[in-house]
Amino acid sequence: MAFDISAVRVSDYKIANGKTALLEFLPQKGITYRSVSVGKKSFTIFATPHKSEKKYALIPFSYYAKRENKTLTIHYSEKGKENIETLLVKVVDGKYAKEEIVVSDKKVNPKSQEVKQRISKEYNEAMKIYSIVTPRSYITKPFIVPLDSKITSVFGKARVYNGSLKGYHSGTDFRASMGTPIIASNDARVALVKKRFYSGGTVLLDHGEGIYTCYFHMSAFQVKEGEKVKRGQVLGLSGKSGRVTGPHLHFSARINAVQVDPLQLIKLLNKNLLTGQ
Repeated sequence: MAFDISAVRVSDYKIANGKTALLEFLPQKGITYRSVSVGKKSFTIFATPHKSEKKYALIPFSYYAKRENKTLTIHYSEKGKENIETLLVKVVDGKYAKEEIVVSDKKVNPKSQEVKQRISKEYNEAMKIYSIVTPRSYITKPFIVPLDSKITSVFGKARVYNGSLKGYHSGTDFRASMGTPIIASNDARVALVKKRFYSGGTVLLDHGEGIYTCYFHMSAFQVKEGEKVKRGQVLGLSGKSGRVTGPHLHFSARINAVQVDPLQLIKLLNKNLLTGQ
């Protein structure tokens, strides 16, 4: 039986930079799905949470991804032989807005060598965590937002700190007065609990299969590294630690270490893989 490309479903053939594409793989007799590669980066194909015969892969596109056609190479085996099939998707401009923010200059242009070393160490530590693709999934139910409040800043806005462009907003900000309980968006293992220079009080959750959610600027923690947490469990309290103008929660997400729009990601997962569960 020849590989049938129509058995591979793509959530959208046009993906904005900073967003995630979902590939779903229907069963094909004699075919074993292996992975999907985009350029030099490879993404594992996993069984869906509630139907093991059905497979899926998440393909994240960086905020800085070039606006162009991307070839998705599907690796599979058939009768003991390794083969490939390809699909094309197009990365389009997310047309993100710009916002200007005024904070302490020490948080924008730190001059202390000690602080610079701390920032570099914290970045490398986090990227090492994000690069770990836990082979199992902790997820059994749809994702929820970590805080039921007004969104004050969306993902992707170009960030101009004190008149200097410093990249983009890597998550979604929720309004939160000091000490508001912050909850886990889904079941997970706690990968990091730490006070960091830019993100302040930080909790990173590993949901398995390369999916991470991140909770920044917290004032207190109620979980420990290595602990298993349930969806809706309190992780800690909101605060104004790190590079902020006031108390709030910064919520972000990573797929295979790539920063993506967290709300688009959980909407994509809930609609296609977790609906009705």
